[in-house]
Amino acid sequence: MRAKQTRTVRPSSGPTPFSQARDELFQHINSCGVVGAEPADQKEWFDETMAYMAGRFHELNAVELADLRTLGERFAQPAKSSQVVNA
Repeated sequence: MRAKQTRTVRPSSGPTPFSQARDELFQHINSCGVVGAEPADQKEWFDETMAYMAGRFHELNAVELADLRTLGERFAQPAKSSQVVNA
């Protein structure tokens, strides 16, 4: 007979502060109309929003905040066309 194997069940950890901040930033980008805005307007919006996020998510360090901004800026870019260009 085979011995009964026991599994260790680890409690699921909640989302990290970074992932919460990322999700919240993406929601703000969608709701505030940042996608398609002029680059100068986007920069101003990100400057203000990242200052807010730094205060809201005090657990994040400067590198994480910079990474968060980079992700947000990429997320705010318009979708690229899927057309194939023949050269």
